[in-house]
Amino acid sequence: MDSRSQEAHVTSTAVQTTPEVSPEKYDLVIIGSGTGAKLSAWTLGKLGWRIAVIERQYIGGACNNIACLPSKNLIYTAQISSYAHRLKEFGMEATNLTVNMSGVRERKRQMVNGEIEGDSNLFRLTGGELILGVGRMVGPKLVEVITNDGKKRLLEGTQILIGTGSRAVIDETPGLRESNPLTHIEALELGIIPDHLVILGAGYVGLEFAQAMRRLGSRVTLIDRGERILKQEDPDVSEAVLDLLRYEGIELLLEATVAYVSGESGKQVSLTIDQSGRQVTLNATHILVTTKRIPNTDGLGLDSAGVETNAEGYIRVNEHLQTTASGVWAVGDVAGTPKFTHAAFHDFQVFTDNVSGGHKSTEGRLIPFCLFLDPELARVGLNETEAKARGIKYRLFKLPIGVVLRARATMEKRGFMKALVAPDSGKIIGFLSFGANAGEVMAAVQMAMIAGLPYIALTDAILTHPTMAEGLKFLFLSQLTGSEIT
Repeated sequence: MDSRSQEAHVTSTAVQTTPEVSPEKYDLVIIGSGTGAKLSAWTLGKLGWRIAVIERQYIGGACNNIACLPSKNLIYTAQISSYAHRLKEFGMEATNLTVNMSGVRERKRQMVNGEIEGDSNLFRLTGGELILGVGRMVGPKLVEVITNDGKKRLLEGTQILIGTGSRAVIDETPGLRESNPLTHIEALELGIIPDHLVILGAGYVGLEFAQAMRRLGSRVTLIDRGERILKQEDPDVSEAVLDLLRYEGIELLLEATVAYVSGESGKQVSLTIDQSGRQVTLNATHILVTTKRIPNTDGLGLDSAGVETNAEGYIRVNEHLQTTASGVWAVGDVAGTPKFTHAAFHDFQVFTDNVSGGHKSTEGRLIPFCLFLDPELARVGLNETEAKARGIKYRLFKLPIGVVLRARATMEKRGFMKALVAPDSGKIIGFLSFGANAGEVMAAVQMAMIAGLPYIALTDAILTHPTMAEGLKFLFLSQLTGSEIT
């Protein structure tokens, strides 16, 4: 079985429950050990709960092992490579600069191993029993486990929590599966630099890998069905990111679909592509698929516990993360939560509060995002497109990053900031930054939004000079403000 089929994925091959297996009783049984699940185990374990956590493969979940953290490790390495190849800009010279991809991979593996060790220690320290194996529900609050060493156990929980995440899938394009393409899992384990990498899908994963692999030395072609990248963002944002990708030397085929694939990824592949009414053939060495993710609910035995899923397979939960079955909860991707680790972190807070008698809710929460390109793209709250669609009036503030003194000092002046402000109250209803340290700058604005502060609170604040966050003063004091927009 290859690693694609193993990503946080519970299969349906567990042996049927037999009467001779007696149930072991726990206060909480958790299936999956990702962010929302493991934090719940550690927190409630410290309070004295008896907890069992079932994990099929990735201790600590996808984020630590095969997603967020290892990908950012790779992206940072690619940024260092970019700096190294720009040494003349900084008054330095070097010769024979090369990228050793096996060394890049080893650095990433060291980081992952450290995270696994840390999470494993936390399970021990907080009293949670970590069981490596495949779990599925066989009745109300009853979970059967086939451990990785072949043993069968039956766990009965006063409460059940499901946090099995989601996984990348390869679509039915003729020849695509047979070509054995990469998903993000295999891409993070590459020990060589692909001569020519074709990436299917211009979402967050596709864009981040495109820039990183290009900077590490690959020729990169990015293919997407949409007429523009980041179609959920305003057109000026899409255009700015598109300009960045082209500047980096990334080839883009938009409004394009792959009709057929032949060959084997890692050796030689040929893609027949339909684009705007014409057909083209593209030859490459590797294919990376980043187009779709599905929830890991198949094989969980949810029907036997009365847990319902929606048409896409995500577990139905209410605003308190309760499923349709009493005493059964779900967190993270599998519950339809936005696919961000920080959103799953908040799910953990909602679940642990409610399972302890509280009433914390997922309704109305403000979930930011950051696309880890260089420079970063970060947003929280509404963008212009969303505000107009909802009929929400706003004042627009927009500022080129090159006006920010920190950006002028470092000469990293690509991008812009913009904010949407309610005309009556002056409260910030949306903020976006495309520029250096955008994610960190966004956090300052998010705090103001959570506190309900008007934008003038940021103009009145004394912000450290020269930092990127200082640019918020320039943004809101600038004359680059549009008229009130309906």
